[in-house]
Amino acid sequence: MKIMVYSHDTYGLGNLRRMLAICRYLLEAIPKLSILLVCSSPVVHSFRMPKGLDYIKLPCIGRNECGQLAAKYLETETEEIFKLRSELIKVTTINFKPDIILVDKKPYGLQEELKATLEQIKNYDYPPKVVLLLRDILDTSEKTTTEWKAKGYYTGIEMFYDQVWVVGMKEVFDITKEYKFPASISDKVKYCGYIRRTAERKNRYEIRQELNFNPDEQFVLVTTGGGADGYHLIDNYISGLNHLPKAHKIKSLIICGPEMPQEKQQALHRKVKQYSHVKIIEFTNELTSYMNAADTIVSMGGYNTVCEILSFGKPAVIVPRIQPVKEQLIRAEYMDKVGLIKAIHPDLLNPENLSQAVLENLSTIRKEKPNMFKLDLNALPRILDLSYSLLSDKNLVITISLLIILLMQNGY
Repeated sequence: MKIMVYSHDTYGLGNLRRMLAICRYLLEAIPKLSILLVCSSPVVHSFRMPKGLDYIKLPCIGRNECGQLAAKYLETETEEIFKLRSELIKVTTINFKPDIILVDKKPYGLQEELKATLEQIKNYDYPPKVVLLLRDILDTSEKTTTEWKAKGYYTGIEMFYDQVWVVGMKEVFDITKEYKFPASISDKVKYCGYIRRTAERKNRYEIRQELNFNPDEQFVLVTTGGGADGYHLIDNYISGLNHLPKAHKIKSLIICGPEMPQEKQQALHRKVKQYSHVKIIEFTNELTSYMNAADTIVSMGGYNTVCEILSFGKPAVIVPRIQPVKEQLIRAEYMDKVGLIKAIHPDLLNPENLSQAVLENLSTIRKEKPNMFKLDLNALPRILDLSYSLLSDKNLVITISLLIILLMQNGY
């Protein structure tokens, strides 16, 4: 069995981390599975790749001074870089011959770079099954429906996709209703629940020992994912350290993120020098191990981060990103409403309220709010079942087709 995964990451690490979690789970569960990841993340090489998984690295895309998509590193025209990426995807598909193609978020890919491949495989005698994977929330209803109509995504899903897998819960955000899916697409949607995460190789004790934390010290982890827009949150956290009572034995680990500009990282390093109980690093490929070891977490509200926080049952303070899309804000507000996390709107963020929220999470006087619903974290087992089902359907079609050909050759 072969699966090709398309992940177009242009900002942050969210898409890549989500797809890698799915790949690892499938590889552990399905014998002799091969997965080829097609991605453009500049830090994909930093992640540990399990046996059975390899990747094709597309040239990186970023945004220029005007906010428009452009080649991130190469001195190449935007049109030419997308033509190159599109050809690489098509050639990879032709030669790899996947049974299933799993596409992250954009039905036609970035700048329609996937469209030529979808059109080509549509004409195959036995085409691969094509699945669109959507996170729980994309953006506001109005903005998403306007974009999808303008880009022809509804038509694209109807024509080229066998199923749409939503790694979220209908009770949290009903994608089919909010984004006005027609019946022809709604019938393809499978709600899988959220993705449960587990710690990497190191357990809680090993991480705390590695960081030289004593048993009576409390551990605050501060992370902003890729970190491209994480400076404001970390700067406020460091400024708020003076508001924490000295009687509390609190130590912090700050992870800037590999996409935070170097000058901003250096500014944070200078600012944190006065605090002996704070350590700051750029990146780790074992973030879940650190989360598991933490007593509370301060972060932005990306899908993966929230799933990890909820998987480990950690109290957290979330300061969501609100630009260029509002998916983090929608998610954070809902999760706060049902008592799963504490959310602070970025426009209201300051050192005082951030340090107070952290202190409340660390304090024994903080009362747990009752869960208004049971959060479903079983996305990975459901994706496994759906993958098997799709493969069985494809094999059945091939078997029936070959049987018909055989019967016709024998005059039946």
